[in-house]
Parts: sequence; structure tokens; C-alpha cells
Amino acid sequence: MTRWMDEEAGPVVRPYALIGGRTRSSGDALDLVSMITATGTVPPGGFVPGPEQERILSLVATATSVADIASDLDLPLGVVRVLLGDLHDHKLISIGRASASERILKEVINGLRAL
Repeated sequence: MTRWMDEEAGPVVRPYALIGGRTRSSGDALDLVSMITATGTVPPGGFVPGPEQERILSLVATATSVADIASDLDLPLGVVRVLLGDLHDHKLISIGRASASERILKEVINGLRAL
């Protein structure tokens, strides 16, 4: 992925410009440990995934957590959730819920944040 950086100014394209300034989508309910998998369907009705969404689709060929996606893309979690919400709305990804062991991991993460 090409980085849009200026040595002095930092990112040339702000992350929220990638999602048109939106802060909410159907992806808001995604947990950090939710597992995302590409469905392999063709985008319906003229929807064309952007470069970041194409990268997400390549990452989730096998089940990948929301946290790992955000880390791999080096984007804020809120931005990734909006991108994932758009992909889910167009049925390009499926969302797996956390299992019991993932639930425990989530509780540990929340406990660490509380410190």
C-alpha cells in the first residue's frame, strides 16, 4: 500500500477523508476480536471497493480479526469499522462472532485498558 506522507506535514490524506468524513456505519457494532472473512461474491449494483477495501478483501481471504485488519492497514479503528461496514452492507464480507476463548481475551484486553 502506498503511503501518502510528507516529511514535515505528516499524512497528506487524512484517514477520515478515506471514508468521506463519516464516523458511523453498520460496522460500528464490530468488536476488536470479531472475525472477518471475504465472501467471494461479486460487488452488486455498481459498488466499486476502494483501494483500502480491496486490501481488506485480500487480508480476509482467511478469517482475520478487526484488530489485525486495523493494524495491517495502519488506520484508526473507527476508519476500519466504517470500511468494513460498507463491505458488509454489500455482502462482500461475513462477520464471525467471538467464541468463548475470544470472549475471555476480550475481557483481558478491556481489563488492561482499564489500568
